[in-house]
Amino acid sequence: MSLLPRTAEEFSSAEYWERFFKKRGEKAFEWYGDYNKLCGVLHKYIKPQDKVLVVGCGNSELSEQMYDVGYKHLTNIDISETVVTHMNQRNAERRPGLAFHQVDATQTPYEEASYQATLDKGTLDAMASEEEGALARRMLTEVGRVLSVGGRYVCVTLAQESVIRLAVEHFVQMGWAVRLHCLQETQSEEDFALPVFVLICTKFRQPMPMPILEMCLGEDGVPTRLTQVADLLSSVKECQAYSVLRKRLRTGTDAGSNPSLTLCHVKTGLPRYTLTVQDCPAGAKVPRANHFAIFIVPQGRETDWLYGSSEGRRQLSASANFRRLVIVAMHRNQEYTDMQAVQSELSPMVMDLAPPGMPDNQQVPFLSVGGELGWREVVSRGVSELSGDYSVEDVRGEDGELYRRLVFLSNAGLVQSENRLVSLNTVSSHKKKNKKKVKPTAPPATSSTSLSVDSGFLCCAHHEVMVAGLAMLGVGAPQNKDVPVSVLLVGLGGGGLPQFLRDFVPAATVEVVELDPVVLEVAKEWFGFRPDDNLIVTLGDGLERICALEKEGGRLFDVIMFDVDSKDTTVGMSCPPPGFVETSLLQKVCSLLTPRGVFMLNLVCRDSVLRKSVLERVRGVFPCVFSRGIEGEVNEVLLCSCGEKKTADTASAVPPSLTKAAKNLQSALCSNRIEKSPSPNIDIAELLKDLKVA
Repeated sequence: MSLLPRTAEEFSSAEYWERFFKKRGEKAFEWYGDYNKLCGVLHKYIKPQDKVLVVGCGNSELSEQMYDVGYKHLTNIDISETVVTHMNQRNAERRPGLAFHQVDATQTPYEEASYQATLDKGTLDAMASEEEGALARRMLTEVGRVLSVGGRYVCVTLAQESVIRLAVEHFVQMGWAVRLHCLQETQSEEDFALPVFVLICTKFRQPMPMPILEMCLGEDGVPTRLTQVADLLSSVKECQAYSVLRKRLRTGTDAGSNPSLTLCHVKTGLPRYTLTVQDCPAGAKVPRANHFAIFIVPQGRETDWLYGSSEGRRQLSASANFRRLVIVAMHRNQEYTDMQAVQSELSPMVMDLAPPGMPDNQQVPFLSVGGELGWREVVSRGVSELSGDYSVEDVRGEDGELYRRLVFLSNAGLVQSENRLVSLNTVSSHKKKNKKKVKPTAPPATSSTSLSVDSGFLCCAHHEVMVAGLAMLGVGAPQNKDVPVSVLLVGLGGGGLPQFLRDFVPAATVEVVELDPVVLEVAKEWFGFRPDDNLIVTLGDGLERICALEKEGGRLFDVIMFDVDSKDTTVGMSCPPPGFVETSLLQKVCSLLTPRGVFMLNLVCRDSVLRKSVLERVRGVFPCVFSRGIEGEVNEVLLCSCGEKKTADTASAVPPSLTKAAKNLQSALCSNRIEKSPSPNIDIAELLKDLKVA
């Protein structure tokens, strides 16, 4: 940016440019790239036979190079007498038909509709700051006057927000079509951090009633149609942020920043890859040749802790042991042929993200799991008024098994619900999820309709802990053989947890409260959820349901579970929403529990201060609170009762009575399973072994 004047206003000053060109002399000044960089777009929109008005030509070689390749009808204007005199002298012999005139672009002497194209390289940017854009608007009005119907204003610009907004709104108001090309080129250390854009505005005989707004990535990108000016400006900002990030990554490293960027398909403009950059910590012992590597995450595994969390990515980077590791996730609804094709597609893109100081001839390895792309099949898509777009998809997990997931695309890195799938002709006998890594295989030969949900398998570790917490009730003990167990669960998901409770816990009755009716329909259609007299669903707000039950009185529950996520990601707690852990609500929960009752809370809180506050509120209502963390995740499950208060000094380990209760519960779950169903996959004693006093 050292080429810029001291103040923005100087950009539009004739005196400034006179001084500039006198001082610069004969050396050409190329704003935003030369002919070689721009010719691809220019030839798309300007024909050699067109009459072209070049506004603010300066001493750029662009017009000369266009003239040399066949553009013979170029009229060049500039406000600087010095540069016009110089350019005429420079081209008098070699290019006798190339004219340069000292003309103010805001008031030209040319007739209406006398040009088929107007070319502007940087002039709009220079003029937009003067008089709050008034000077630029006068120039754009003049451009509209001299262009014929079908004519195009072609403007090379950095598209700073105030500049591009001014131009786009001006031409939209005139009823013209507006298209932007973002030219993402490989950057050198001397390049601008911001990308160069080419704005093309096309004049119609009659103004268009609805705005025509399009965005293209690269000179050959397929236009993406947008509906509002704000959407176009947002796309510009995304491109600029990406370019600035590329520049920053080429000049420095930061192990703590973990920036991510999205690469879109060059033809469709749709997101295709998400790249997360993980640098090794300063001082780490990295082999001299290990500068840079690319790790491709198998499809369907993006949400795994190792790839989807900052802690996991740090561990992955440490294991790979490169100065910089770029972790690549593939997007749903995109086709990927094979690993070799993906590597070929990524190779020219990722080199922009190489760490500083990497040798030019350095080989960059691609890393993966078993050399496979993984597998994912989207079986259903839809929209919820409460949660937005969602996707139901089948994936193959690390263990080689098939899983069905519900993902809300507003938070695509989080699996809302997950169940294991088995063939309808197979009765699974899995006892515990096999942690041994299996090379992912090809997609199943059977279709989605020939698969069913394994009701005895809990995919979520926090659901396993919640089930194990039933040992605190004495479920399965001989003296409680025929004692009913009543459960109130807030949050349905795919319905795996409530169905497990209904099918495997002796004499269990479950009420589920679910806010989103779409979630219930998805659970029924795609996750095999089947409510009955022992498993009912109440549609409504969980907070309101708790308050209503407390107000009605007369109904108590042995277990109340909160497994509901928050839509507000700004509070540092993604589960549950803050209202569910307010003291007044917790007191209502306590009043709805039987004397032996247990309150179970799935807590996901990354803010240590907020977590401490939540625990203080929970302990203020429930004397006995155990916590069980989930390995590799932020989740922890709080098991709360109104029994004898425990402290770290008196209860640092699981009480012997709970160890015995765990065995009773394990036996009860296995003996109560429904006919032809698999045995439950959980180990109660193992799950309770790591309980801590909260």
